[in-house]
Amino acid sequence: MRSPTEQIDKINGIWSDHLEVARALPNLASAVSQAVDIISASLAAGGQLLIAGNGGSAADAQHISAELTGRFLRDRKPLRALALHANTSALTAIGNDYGFEQVFARELLAHACPGDVLLAISTSGNSRNILRAIEAARSNKVKVIGLTGESGGQMRMACDLCISVPSKSTARIQEMHIVIGHTICELLEAKLAET
Repeated sequence: MRSPTEQIDKINGIWSDHLEVARALPNLASAVSQAVDIISASLAAGGQLLIAGNGGSAADAQHISAELTGRFLRDRKPLRALALHANTSALTAIGNDYGFEQVFARELLAHACPGDVLLAISTSGNSRNILRAIEAARSNKVKVIGLTGESGGQMRMACDLCISVPSKSTARIQEMHIVIGHTICELLEAKLAET
């Protein structure tokens, strides 16, 4: 069992790691700005943002979708965003009938139209069901923005734009993904309120 001092040291170590990764985020500002431009152009033209992720990234997908369909900082019309895993009946039926690798691809093919945007979230960049969704998006003329970790994995080359958080730690990557997600929401809200 850790002593109180050892536990405090552990906490401070975790937070120091978080801050170190957060200090690198300015290097991603240009890519995040491009993501905002891609998504806002789609939404302004009547398109939608489809979001996919597994585990904590699924929670991020649902979180970002909720900020856009509800409100983030200001009252405004709802923005079209859908977390692809949120229909649990579809998720389990597709997983059962077609395999877990197809859960996002099938949902995307059901809901996406050319000109929509897929925000694909995977800390490793190698989640097979996310990669299948990217393939489905590209075959449907849906632009793909990836949120990944340091290496970008297979997603790095598969996406139109890949935003790779400079860390190998799943926890630190996910923490930065929600910071990036909130930044995108705030900028989309401001940009689309002007139109």
